[in-house]
Amino acid sequence: MINKIARSVADALAGIQDGATVLIGGFGTAGIPGELIDGLVEQGAKDLTVVNNNAGNGETGLAALLKAGRVRKIICSFPRQADSQVFDGLYRSGKIELELVPQGNLAERIRAAGAGIGAFFCPTGYGTQLAGNRETREIDGKQYVLEYPIHGDVALIKAERGDRWGNLVYRKAARNFGPVMAMAAKKTIATVHDIAELGTLDPETVATPGIFVHQVVRIERVATQAGGFKKAA
Repeated sequence: MINKIARSVADALAGIQDGATVLIGGFGTAGIPGELIDGLVEQGAKDLTVVNNNAGNGETGLAALLKAGRVRKIICSFPRQADSQVFDGLYRSGKIELELVPQGNLAERIRAAGAGIGAFFCPTGYGTQLAGNRETREIDGKQYVLEYPIHGDVALIKAERGDRWGNLVYRKAARNFGPVMAMAAKKTIATVHDIAELGTLDPETVATPGIFVHQVVRIERVATQAGGFKKAA
């Protein structure tokens, strides 16, 4: 019997190894798998490469993972924000490596990994430092830069509901990077607020089929306040 429900966050994260590439969902305060990030801090894996929309807020969640010294490199679109002091301090002191990727390129590089695409040409970044020394090509009179997929060893994502087969339904904007990250990783761990009985999820609402999900952990529902601080619902 297929049953991907994990007993706890700790059990779900137990296999993450040092040096892993970890894809972490979330955009702003929507869809951040906070419980999994906190669990990863406790789990102890180090020398991680983290792929995320930003480089953390305040000193919780991803910022706490950075502060614990577990991240060697971060690949993101928005490393600097008003409350990104943890990343800023690490970067200025040379303790963390940054790969800055335009957000559309980031999403497409992750999607390409899940779709089995070896590389693709994109116009964003051409003629700038972001293009680096990568191959460029003129296509129909327009210049493009060669981009490569971003594969993950593990993806940590947050969904609204799931079943024991790993089928996932998201809530509005909390969906963001979840579906493409689940496809791009060797192992996907998802938190959900509700465990649905098998067969009760409307197939039309399942954005991530269970074939891409390995562990599902139920978490309590909390209300997210402005700035990303949480309180009990």
